[in-house]
This record gives sequence, structure tokens and C-alpha cells, in this order.
Amino acid sequence: MDITPFLDLRIAPRAVFDALADRSTRVRFMIPDPAKGPGEWRAVTWGAFAQEIRELALFLGGVIKGGDRGAIYAPNRVEWASAALAIQAAGGVMVPIYPASTPEQVAYVASHSDAKVIFVDTPALLGKLLMSWSSLEAVERIVLLDDALDAARVHESLRGKGVQVPAFEDVERKLITISRARALGAARDREDPLAFERTMHGVSLDQHSVMLYTSGTSGNPKGVPLTHRNVAVNGLDWLKCNAPVLHEGGVDILWLPMSHIFGFGEMCIGNSLGWTSYLSDPATCLARLPEVKPTVFFSVPSHWEKLSIQAMHEPTPAARLDKFKAITGGKLKFCLSGGAGLKREVKDFFYSCGVLIIEGYGLTETSPTLTLNRPDAFRFDTVGKVVPSVEVKLAEDGEILARGPSVFGGYHKDAEATAEAFTADGWFKTGDVGRFTEDGFLQIIDRKKDILVTAGGKNVPPANIELRFRDDPFIANVVVYGEAKKFLVAGVWLNEDAVAAHLGDVAAEGRDAARRALVQKRFDQINAELASYETLKKFVILTEALTVENELLTPSLKVRRKKVNERFKTEFEALYEDTRAADEKARTTEREAQA
Repeated sequence: MDITPFLDLRIAPRAVFDALADRSTRVRFMIPDPAKGPGEWRAVTWGAFAQEIRELALFLGGVIKGGDRGAIYAPNRVEWASAALAIQAAGGVMVPIYPASTPEQVAYVASHSDAKVIFVDTPALLGKLLMSWSSLEAVERIVLLDDALDAARVHESLRGKGVQVPAFEDVERKLITISRARALGAARDREDPLAFERTMHGVSLDQHSVMLYTSGTSGNPKGVPLTHRNVAVNGLDWLKCNAPVLHEGGVDILWLPMSHIFGFGEMCIGNSLGWTSYLSDPATCLARLPEVKPTVFFSVPSHWEKLSIQAMHEPTPAARLDKFKAITGGKLKFCLSGGAGLKREVKDFFYSCGVLIIEGYGLTETSPTLTLNRPDAFRFDTVGKVVPSVEVKLAEDGEILARGPSVFGGYHKDAEATAEAFTADGWFKTGDVGRFTEDGFLQIIDRKKDILVTAGGKNVPPANIELRFRDDPFIANVVVYGEAKKFLVAGVWLNEDAVAAHLGDVAAEGRDAARRALVQKRFDQINAELASYETLKKFVILTEALTVENELLTPSLKVRRKKVNERFKTEFEALYEDTRAADEKARTTEREAQA
């Protein structure tokens, strides 16, 4: 693809409006329409999308001024994208709040960000917002993204359950439906037809565009403000790296939460390249593939693994390819995986079917991409080469350091954390440990700050051990446990579909033993590669899933180690019981001998 038209940096909303003359009547989004029947969709044109952004931005002109924050607390929908781009076109800073956030987390982000307006959808999320009311003093407007959202009913329901919420009169003063907000914006447009263009074109690339809250594995999240320049430079780097397999007018299934930079980035790339995006969700997106037949698919490792498991156990290469085409729609041209490392076996399988899954590495603070594998330069045992506008080097201890125009300038209201995040000469400290291959590809080998100290005083980075299981087809997650213990143990979560396919016709009474034997074999192989004090002496297979909803994963799908340790402490500690009994017996014997 020729990327010449994209070389001039611009703020994200302009991708919609600069191409509107050519795209106005084409379809930008397809929305499931169950009222019409199964498999029915409703189209939203580029023109309708642009009009909604325009009217919301003009409405916001009466609520926020340049640099003010506007938050969005909702699942994916077209209005989410419209609100985000409207905030930016009005000169504001878009602050996404993860839908899985608790009322306490919502309160923290809304208060810490000083949000002036919050867009919200669904009764459940509105309820959490009402439960956070005492932290919303700075909020002037709450925009309901669905006119059918009955705020009075949500309020009454919470009161009926004994939940402390404000008087509805106080809530109602701040509420406005999206239709009413648009009507006010449309009236402003009639009064001053050039107001929208004047405001949007007056937004500087060096103004903040978005503030994302890092989903910390412990403590309060940190606000990461990114400028329009940060994001635009990184987007251009992304296009330069992937140009050989990108094309305008593609079709994607947009299911990744737009509240995360991965999902928001997909939506913005779609705006630039003129894609038609079919909106979906985590539960149904894979089932949509054969129906939609997308040319583009962005996803996380668990989804790629499910697809590969469905196809890789067919008996012949031809059968595997046929199955692969059937379950993916057969038209995939560009695939991107993010959120966590993808197993080598999955990447190999997709590539054998003619589809390259692109992986890279980055952080929210780097807008986000630092390295990418590329269609013409990739290694599946790495996270790729450094993108064009960024410098990356390794500190003496191997920590990955980065600097460049896509690296953020500092955390919101946290000078101490900002100072800690950079070296004295201005390099951003990623907290990850890496190494470069002889041909210039980056490998992630450890997480610097996660360290267990054993009873013997050995410092053990658990991530270094856990990463060794990443390419195992039968193991979804391993969490190492053993702070102040004589030896290390682990919790194991299985890829149940892969295990079931592998065990085949093993009788029911023998399946538990067979599962443990399968895991033990993997542990024996990994232990042979480790120092003695790093080896995993025991494990427990756990069945409660690690999810964002139960707060065992962050919204960006990282394991919350502290919470996992707390949740499964009984199971982990039980692995030491035999040892405790033996130790106590030894101490008793010693006391008796001394007596």
C-alpha cells in the first residue's frame, strides 16, 4: 500500500473528515440488529458517523475548553467512537474508563482526571457511576449514550437495594441524552456553520489527546497523557512497518474494547484506511468470522489459540487448511495479536495456512508500539525490530529503555512516578528486561520489578519462569508462588480444549491422572532448564478462570499476581503441607535427641 497520503501528521478526528467527500455514502460500521433476526446488521455510513461527531463536538464546546478531560464509560458501540473523536475535535482530552471497573475505580479515574463530562451506557455502568457520585463533583454533564437508558429506574433499583446514592434531583441536573446533546450541537452548527472546522483545525498536535490509565497490578492506576503528536507519530510508524499487507477499504471485526489503546487504535486505523468495521464482543466475535469474512482481524492470544485448536487437529494438511478457511472466513490478509505473548505453535500454524500474525511490543506510555515484526522481516521467537521513529537500547541490567516522539512526557499529577520512570538523561524505563538477537530483533526475557525472594535468600523473577510456558499448547497460564518459601510452586490453568483433544478417548476415571501427567511432563522439561533454586517442585491445576471481571487479570490481560496469590492462597499453601509436617517431625526428633 502507498502510504504517501498519510505522511502528514494530523489529529485523529481529521481522518474521518478529510476523506468524507469520497466516503460519505459508504459504510463505516455494521451493527448487529437482533430485532431484524439472527445474522442481521444495520449499517452506519461515514456521513452519519461524521455528523454525530460534529454535533457532539459542538455540544461539548459549551462544556469543556481546550485541555479539559472528557471520560467514556461504556462498552463498545458506534457512539463510543463518536464521543471519543468529538472530545478530541473540541480540543479536549479523551479518558476511557474500562467497563469492568469497580465503583471505586470509576471514582478514582473520574476524580483524578478532573473529568468535566462523562459519557455512559448500560444500566449496570450507570449504576456504578451513581455509586461513585461523591467523586463526581467536577463533572458538569453525564451523557447517556442510549436514549432508552432509564436513569430513574436505575436510581430507584439501587435505592431499593439499600445502596447509598444521591437524590435523583441532583443526578437529573447533570444528565442529558445523546439525542438532546446532538440537538444542541446541531443548533450551534446552524448558528455558526464554521465553528466545528475552526475548533478542530485549531487543535495543536502538541495538545494532549487521550489520557489512559495504566491497569496496574497493584495500587491505583497512573494517568498516562498522550499528545496528538505522540499517537500520530506512532500510527505513521505502524503504517510504514505494515504497508506491504495493508490495504484501504478492508473489513474488520471490531471487538477489542475501545477503552484499551489496542481497540481504540484499531478503530482509528480503520478511520484512516477506510475500513468497514463489524462491531462485536469477546463472546461472539469468533463465531462471526465465517459470516463476515473479514480481511483484517485484531485479537488477543486466547482467541488465536481457540482458532488454531479448532483446525490443527484435522488429520491431513489439506483438511487443516480447509477447516482453517471455514472457521476464519477464508479472506484474512492482515492479523495483529496483542495484550500478551502468543504461543509459537499458534503463529507457526497460522503461517502454514498462509496467514502471518503480526506481533510487537510496547506500553501505554509509548503510544503504544516500540517494536514490530513485519511482513518482510519477522522472527516468531521475538517481538520484532524497533519502529522507525523510536530509539531503543538496553541498560546495564538489560532493562529496555526507549526515547522518541511517541514516548509520553510524564504521569498526570504524579511527579514522583514520572521521575522514577525516566533515566537522568531522558530515557523511558519500560520495566521489562530484553536482549537483541544478532540480526536486530528484540526478545523479552523478564519483568524487572516482579521478584520473589526465597527462604534461602535467592532472588527469583517469576516472569522469567512463566515465560517458558508461553508456547506450550496445553497450558494457558502459570503463576509462580514462593515468597519466603524453601522452594517454588505454581498454579496452572489449562487450555481445556487442547487437553481434551490430546487425551482423546482416555476413560473418565483416568482423565485427572492423565491431565496431571501431561502437566508434570511439561514441568520436568522446564525444570531441566532452570537453576535448582528456580525449579518448580509442585503444582496445582486450578479451574477458576483468570478474567478481568473477577479482577485476576488487568483490563489489558496481565495477571494480577498479588490478587491471584490472595485468591488461591489456600491451594498454594497446601502444596507445602507435606514439607511442614516433615519439618516439624525433624524438629521434634532433634529436640528429643537433645533432651
